[in-house]
Amino acid sequence: MALLEIEDLHVEFPTQGAVMHAVDGVNLRLEEGEVLGIVGESGSGKSVTMMALMGLIGFPGRVRAGRLRFAGHDLPGLSDRQRRGLVGKDMAMIFQDPTTSLNPCFTIGFQIIEVLRLHLKLDKAEARRQAIALLEQVGIPAAASRLNDFPHQMSGGMNQRVMIAMAIACNPRLLIADEPTTALDVTIQAQILDLLRTLQKERGMALVLITHNMGVVQEMAQRVAVMYAGQVVEQSAVEHLFAAPRHPYTEALLAAMPEQVRSDGRLATIPGVVPGVYDRPSGCLFTPRCAYATARCQAQRPELRPVGEAGSTALARCHYPLGDAGRQARMAADGPLGVAREVAA
Repeated sequence: MALLEIEDLHVEFPTQGAVMHAVDGVNLRLEEGEVLGIVGESGSGKSVTMMALMGLIGFPGRVRAGRLRFAGHDLPGLSDRQRRGLVGKDMAMIFQDPTTSLNPCFTIGFQIIEVLRLHLKLDKAEARRQAIALLEQVGIPAAASRLNDFPHQMSGGMNQRVMIAMAIACNPRLLIADEPTTALDVTIQAQILDLLRTLQKERGMALVLITHNMGVVQEMAQRVAVMYAGQVVEQSAVEHLFAAPRHPYTEALLAAMPEQVRSDGRLATIPGVVPGVYDRPSGCLFTPRCAYATARCQAQRPELRPVGEAGSTALARCHYPLGDAGRQARMAADGPLGVAREVAA
């Protein structure tokens, strides 16, 4: 049995006269000890997917799923008390900005000790000892004296280390890292990623790494899910995805990496933006920005389906997956895009 199973997950936010489909039919599966990278532009639904898993979607957001299971638990069927017993203990999350995730009114020691006492039922003295050990493990010097510091007295990198210490305090089976290096400078980013990789290997945790940085995914993940406009458009083993992407959006993301500077010295870009509430296409959601789109793409929404050779675990949500035999002939037979091509231009 997989550690995490997500099937047909939807997260919707009603707006005036419309509904925002932040997550639209996402399927994900994660094994014990596996590292999954989730990539995509801002607004693709990466963070919202994991927030739904953690039970952190507030009103008026609506969450529904065919299956949402973690470690054998049917999450929607749990009571609030049972859900709280899992979140923070067996399933933990590191948020994007540590300065807004930590409570500015309490010392970092108080916040870590609170987690330990709540989930592990430790007395205050033992919780303090473990809190010091956790801070030392994440590389904070003079850990005992830093317990009395407030978040504003520490740097962004140190606050992120505190967040990691809180997340691993109860030795979770699943750790979700949501853009854990966004607000940090390059040197500190490398240190935080090295720390996460070391902790994941030492503790055998499953890790979901949400990021915009394709290079980070290539270095740390075993498998990659590419999200666009609330949908998973490609899933593959990391080495296969970087060597031979099957979805045009994945191809465009890889082409936009800084390492792929064009001969004229400019970076490749993807025209347009992720669709919002009022401009969501009825067919393939990537149609207005896709260099390969046809009339079929405009009219018919593709399913996420297996691609490649028999036995391959790669999936792509495309009528014409890159590398498929006969792809060009099918595109020609399905006709030109017409109006949508003008939108993309």
